[in-house]
Parts: sequence; C-alpha cells; structure tokens
Amino acid sequence: MAGLAAAFGSGAMTNSIPELEEADCILVTGSNTTEAHPLVATRILRAVEKGARLIVVDPRDIQIARFATLHLRQRPGSDVAWLNGMMNVIINEGLEDKEFIAGRTEGFEELKAAVAEYTPERVETITGIPADELRQTARIYAGAESAAIVYAMGITQHTTGVDNVLSCANLAMLTGNVGRPSTGVNPLRGQNNVQGACDMGALPNVYPGYQSVASPEIRQKFERAWGSTSDLKAGLTVTEMIDAAGDGRLRALYVMAENPMLSDPDINHARECLKQIDFLVVQDVFLSETAELAHVVLPGVSFAEKDGTFTATDRRVQLVRKAIEPLGEARPDWEIICDLAKQLTDHASRITHHAPRGWDYSHPSEIMAEIAALTPIYGGISYERLEAGEALQWPVPSPDHPGTPYLHKGQFSRGKGRFHAVSFKEPAELPDEEFPLMLTTGRIMFHFHTGTMTRRSEKLEQEVSEAYVEISAQDANALGIGKSERVRIVSRRGEIEARAWVTRRVPPGVVFIPFHFAEAAANALTHAALDPVAKIPEYKVCAIRVERIA
Repeated sequence: MAGLAAAFGSGAMTNSIPELEEADCILVTGSNTTEAHPLVATRILRAVEKGARLIVVDPRDIQIARFATLHLRQRPGSDVAWLNGMMNVIINEGLEDKEFIAGRTEGFEELKAAVAEYTPERVETITGIPADELRQTARIYAGAESAAIVYAMGITQHTTGVDNVLSCANLAMLTGNVGRPSTGVNPLRGQNNVQGACDMGALPNVYPGYQSVASPEIRQKFERAWGSTSDLKAGLTVTEMIDAAGDGRLRALYVMAENPMLSDPDINHARECLKQIDFLVVQDVFLSETAELAHVVLPGVSFAEKDGTFTATDRRVQLVRKAIEPLGEARPDWEIICDLAKQLTDHASRITHHAPRGWDYSHPSEIMAEIAALTPIYGGISYERLEAGEALQWPVPSPDHPGTPYLHKGQFSRGKGRFHAVSFKEPAELPDEEFPLMLTTGRIMFHFHTGTMTRRSEKLEQEVSEAYVEISAQDANALGIGKSERVRIVSRRGEIEARAWVTRRVPPGVVFIPFHFAEAAANALTHAALDPVAKIPEYKVCAIRVERIA
C-alpha cells in the first residue's frame, strides 16, 4: 500500500475531521455515518449546508443519503468495479490532475490500462449502478476544488478489503485530492481508541508506531529499552488466533475489552475453538459472552475511572481524566498489565538469571514519556503539552512540532505515490438456489458493537430492544412474510430468528441485520473468509435464505 502507507498502514485518516466542513465534495461509502459516527456526520452535513456536493455509495437507503446530491446503490461486494468505473470516466474525459500525476505519482499507465475495461455500461452490469449516474458522480468528484473520501467498514470488511482501499487511494491521487486540506482518504475507526491501540503496537507485525518487528535496527532499539525481544516475527491476527485455538496451535489467550463470541464471523465455529483452549483470560468492564467462557476474568474500568489518552480516528491524541474512583475490585488496565508483567518477569529471571525489566510506573504520564522516547510519530507528545490544551495529531516528531492536521503535504512518505492496478473480484460466497439472498450487517444508532455496554442502558434498550432483519417488500411478498412477522434466517454456518422489517431501505435480493444482539447474533451467519493481505473477515457479504416461522 505504498504511497499512502503512513495513513493506510495505520488505518488513520489522511486529513482531520473538522476539515470535512470545508470540502467542496464528500464521497461517503461503506459508512452509515449518521448512525455509526454521528459527530463526523454533523461535520459532513455542515459542509452540505455550505454548498458541498455529497455523494453516498451504499446498498441501503441510509439516513445520510437523504442529504446527498447522488445516492448510488451498488450490489454488496462490488466496490472495486464502481471505483474503477469512476476512474475510467475521469481519464476518458480528461478530468484527471495531470500535474499532480506527473510530479507526485508513479504507475499511472498501469492504472489507466487496468480501468480501461470498466466502462460505465460494464460497471452497471456488475454493480447495478446506472451508467449515467456513475458518469455524473465521476464528474462531480473530479471537478471539485477539494474532494474528500470517507469510508468505514463497509469498504474494509470484504475478502477484497485491501483492493477496495487501494482503489479509493487511486481515485484520490488521480484527481490530486491528497496532501491538501479538506481532501484525502479518510477511514472512520469503529471504536473510540482503536487508532490508539494500533498506534501502540496492538497489531501482529509491528512495535509501537508501526515499526516493523522484522527490522534488525528497530528490534535493537527496543531490546535496549525493554530487554531481549529477539526472534520476534509477525504473529496471528484476531481471526487467525481463533482458528489456531481450535486446532491446538494456540493454548492460551488473553482477551482485553473484546467480545469475539459476538463480534467474530461464524461464531458457532469461534465458540468451539475457544472451548478447546487450555487457558482463557478476559479483562473487561462487564461479563461479556466471551468472559462467560473464561477461566479467569480480570475486572477493568471504564473511561470515567482512569487516566490516560485516546487517539481519535484522525490521529488526534486526547487526554482522558479520571472522574470517579474505580468501582469494586476493578482497576485500570495498565495497572493490571504491569502487575501481571512483574509476576512474569520475576518468574523468567529465576529461570534465566537475568534481572527483570522494571514495570514500576506511578502514572500514565510516565508511560507516555516512554512512548515518546521509542515511537517517532509520538516523539513530541507529552502530558504537559496535552494538559496545556494543544491539539496534537501525529506525526509529532519533536517537542516543538505543532502536529500534522493532514498527511502527505508536498510529498508522500515513500517519495512518490504509487498507483495500484486493481481488478474486480467477486465475494467469497454468492447467492444461489439454496441461499438466494445476500446478507450484509452493520450497526444502528442506539447500540454499540456487541451491546456489552449499551444493552445495559434502559433508555437505549427501550429504543431498540430486539434484533430485526430488513427485507424488501418484493422479497417479503415472494416469501409470504408480513410486517413485523418473526422469521428464520439461515446460512451455511448457522441460523437465527428475528422480526422482519419490510422496508425500502434495502433493495431486492439484499437483507440487513444489526449485529448487536446476542440472542439473534448476525455473526452466527457470516462468512469467515479473509482478505488475503489484511486478514479481515468478509462480514459484509454472505448468502442466506429467509423462512417464515409458522
């Protein structure tokens, strides 16, 4: 993913959330922004009020589409095709930014050849998007002074997720919409500190700051700071860990603030794998479905009971201040980790006769100081600067650096941005005679992720108290399903029951289920096929059938 690697390798926005208000065009795809990211949506709607052209590409008639100049409803899993189709129009009509391409990119001829076959008419046969609407979309995006792409997991959670992201990057570079305010490619993170966790090395192949574990020089730096880290190699991703637990390669698992028993694909398979594991530890605020399977549960605390920092999706580092003391026996996560590490290092020192590394932090500010010393993109960030009210977005390489509101100004991290010639590939599982409908999943406004917190809120539970399935009137009539009737949804991996919502929100052939409800878990149905590069499951497309319950 060279060219925009600093942003996409970390999943971070190239630009800042406030900049969206000043964009002339905003392309939203794979994001139900008003429900899943309402504060970001507010910025987008303000831009529309100022005259920005909003384009929404989503199979469902989501709320934000009502404010759009154009709403393109693609077949789920066909994103590379319509993105290549937009670029086909832009190049054929001479709308590309020739100066930007010549001065700041490479690989354009390969991209041009790859998208040549994606005429709007061919794209219509693949995606269902009318050819004229695709042409109009391409002209609006390419003609804007500043155009921003905003996407979320509707783009990434596919077996072609990396291809989808690369296609978004291609489109931005083709039109010169990178390295300037109110432009760029802007992925929205799914949870409040996912960005910070990734920044701190919660990935299987990097140290903090996306520093590769395979680099001898980087490894030596961390060995000097932490003691021996020799023989490190890239580890397993989340979904790979579950499979490894099932076949005996992984014998112990420490889960922090994650609930794979509701969030993993094919959760019946995940349950059987976790039952095979020798030792499962779960550290969380509530007793989640995963914690119910654990051998040991460690009580963590909520955001209101701890000090620290969160890093937002636009790379903005923000202080979190403790409002109340931890309840009961709960403790801040860093304290639990440090105590556990002391026990492990004491045990290791008795075996190896090496002195253990110190874990005697007294406050998260000391941890932040260590982060700054070892992580170049955080090098100039300190509690002193954050407490003084500075808005710092990484990279912040030195104490006098003001932070970086948008990336790639003047040049890319690798020098020239590289176009990637990407071809459309079908999802891993398509509808057939036995399973004729296509399922896609997502979030709703009133619940969050696996519902571990929000479904304990009486007010939020009153808003939406049970699972439902959105189904088109055409499909409902064909199946004899009435309004609010309970139905059975079946895939090759499992089945659930839910109430039918007959609606125009989904097109014929597509159904939607929110995944927050343990009693009707959408991920009992979803496919565990992975993107070959990012190893992200294909949550957004699988084949199902819907049955009436007599």
